[in-house]
Amino acid sequence: MVTYAYLRVSTNQQDVDNQRHGCLEYANKNSLGHLEFVSDSVSGQKRWRERELGQLLTQTAIAGDIIIFAEISRMARSTLQVLEILECCMERELTVHIAKQQMVLDDKLSSRITATVLGLAAEIERELISMRTKEALAKRKASGKPLGRPKGRQSAKLKLDPRKEEIKAYLDKGISKRSIAKLVDCAPSTLYYWLERNQLIKSKTHH
Repeated sequence: MVTYAYLRVSTNQQDVDNQRHGCLEYANKNSLGHLEFVSDSVSGQKRWRERELGQLLTQTAIAGDIIIFAEISRMARSTLQVLEILECCMERELTVHIAKQQMVLDDKLSSRITATVLGLAAEIERELISMRTKEALAKRKASGKPLGRPKGRQSAKLKLDPRKEEIKAYLDKGISKRSIAKLVDCAPSTLYYWLERNQLIKSKTHH
């Protein structure tokens, strides 16, 4: 049995390190043994079979092997592809672990339902953010306002401003800042800067 950890590489090295750390921590906690890391630098917008993930699931891994993902959003960008991946794994008798959600996904109906709900929620959130961004840009363009910020000037409004109450609610619930960044779909550094601007945390160097 081989345990593989799949990392979807992005331009944010910190994000990749977080994925690696999450997989290692989960594997150690659940005694899954040594990890074979598989990094995928191809755009997540490409179908999973065209990425390193496709090679891993259809060629490299064999029955009985384990595949660990840092979180369900690292599997694919759509609910349909998530389900296709799970179906492929079931056909090849591979077990999928999701570190962040502490889940084991197999051929059980409950696993399918959970994967569908989580994947759909992430997809809907991406669509809503995209829609809000396009509507805001169209509104600014129609009013004749410049689309970018003037050089050398600090932006009066930040993209997280409309979600201020939501973020404050997450903070009140004790949710970690890195988790909040994922919930509002932004880089941790973007969230930290916004929190400082709104005096919700003290200014400091971020790691």
